Amino acid sequence: MVLAGLERATSGIVRFAGQDLTALGEDALARFRRQSVGIVFQNFHLIPTMTALENVALPLELAGVSEAAGRAEAGLRAVGLGHRLTHLPGQLSGGEQQRVAVARAFVGEPRLLLADEPTGNLDAATGTLVMDLLFDQLARLGTTLLLITHDMGIAARCDTRLRIKDGQIVAQETATS
Repeated sequence: MVLAGLERATSGIVRFAGQDLTALGEDALARFRRQSVGIVFQNFHLIPTMTALENVALPLELAGVSEAAGRAEAGLRAVGLGHRLTHLPGQLSGGEQQRVAVARAFVGEPRLLLADEPTGNLDAATGTLVMDLLFDQLARLGTTLLLITHDMGIAARCDTRLRIKDGQIVAQETATS
């Protein structure tokens, strides 16, 4: 998660849209993440004592967005969870929790979405549903996706694929138009 500024690079320079992230302090990195990056983890990382609506609204509230609740509700409706706004994560299925995480990642309209095995904890049918929603949101917003997956079916949906083995790129494929 070096690209998100969650971890520091041990060497080299990390650039995003021409900005050197390695030169930023913690506060500037937090602003960068808030303004430019959405993240969907394998383990949903929802706050268990907050409702689905509150989990999605939180990053907007931290950013000082006045319409946080309305935008969060719209985000949840976009992923088919308009009927689960007041439910706590423990009251949601794994697929519903991941859809909350997708809504939270997109609610700030990020330029970059990082998705780390977003279907790893889901059954195949639910994983397909979540990925369909994720790709729909990407297309709607024009967001760039950096996806980590072991699922070659999911990887096949991406324009460019890098295969990494032991920390080294061993193959690169680009979708043909």
